[in-house]
Amino acid sequence: MFRYFPTNYVWDLSVNLAIEMGARIGEIAQMCAPLQEAAKQPDAQGTRAFRDAWLETADRLCDLAREDEARGRLLSAGEKYKRAAIYLITAERMLAHDAPGRIDLYRRSLDTFGKGIALCGENCERVTIPYGDKQLAGLLVKATHAGGRDPLLVQVNGLDSTKEMKYLVGLPAWLARRGVSSLIVDQPGTGEALRLQGLHAVYNSEVWASRIVDWLEGRDDVDSKRIGMEGVSLGGYYCPRAVAFEPRFACGVVWGANHDWRDVQKKRLQREGNFPVPHYWEHVRWVWGAKDIDDFMRIAEDVHLDGVLDRIKVPFLVTHGSKDSQIPVSWAHRTYEQLVNSPKRELKIFTEREGGVQHSSFDNSINAGHFIADWVAETLGGRTAL
Repeated sequence: MFRYFPTNYVWDLSVNLAIEMGARIGEIAQMCAPLQEAAKQPDAQGTRAFRDAWLETADRLCDLAREDEARGRLLSAGEKYKRAAIYLITAERMLAHDAPGRIDLYRRSLDTFGKGIALCGENCERVTIPYGDKQLAGLLVKATHAGGRDPLLVQVNGLDSTKEMKYLVGLPAWLARRGVSSLIVDQPGTGEALRLQGLHAVYNSEVWASRIVDWLEGRDDVDSKRIGMEGVSLGGYYCPRAVAFEPRFACGVVWGANHDWRDVQKKRLQREGNFPVPHYWEHVRWVWGAKDIDDFMRIAEDVHLDGVLDRIKVPFLVTHGSKDSQIPVSWAHRTYEQLVNSPKRELKIFTEREGGVQHSSFDNSINAGHFIADWVAETLGGRTAL
């Protein structure tokens, strides 16, 4: 794990996530060098300084991108917009949910990301999926050399990630080369669903996961018999739960097991384990629509996988970092042990040898991500060689 702020795990987590999305170390150093003292301040004061520093770099990149556009250098502009989006996403993620300007900053990150993707001509299409009287937003990445109906992996967020973050880390591109399409979704409680649609998280993830499968079954470029699901971090709870209760999924993957999130919350009340975001308790109440901490803890009582996983009768991969300081590795073993009816279950603990030892491999995702991509390709009928 890259430690820029040795006294502040939450800030270091954000820096590592930005690097995994494609941030440049020179820009990281420029933004973070003045923030050493701010990193020691309380959340509200410190995160304002963090936001300002990262916004300054994003603003400069957008100015440079506009200069490129004026000269017809659209590929260069696109790369700068993409990197500016990374810094906007990182700054927005650090703020309290009710911080002034947060929604405007979030909308700007979406617009900037969209500009970057479009100008670079990337294989990434924004889509919307009907969900009651609202909709879920997603990013569709098609298999390279797509040939008719291709297998597809639905990918869902954790507690505080977004579809843009998951796209930028790289799993959809790695899958595309292997002949597997991707649909990365902001499910209820995350991204656009939470910020723009007011959709809070629910423990029974199959409710929204089934609507996603319905939508995919209506497409003529997806093989409805080869739709899998992957979840990162808290998605390590959402995904197994959805696969257990939605039999149309052909496989499941967790990138960071999250077998008993209720236990994690109880431990965090006792100050055990690291928090993923500043303003943690306000953040989780926002995500789940809880009126206070007691209400949230009542909701969290349902967020576990005991008594659920024996329903899964499709291949399933459980991965976890050996030095995960948020979720104990023992929960990965518990998930694997309870997949008693999966015809192809596998447990992979990432060690120092391959990297990705921290929570959901945020410290070094590439080898872990390629392992997952290979397993998915082998399971859904993609390819692992050109």
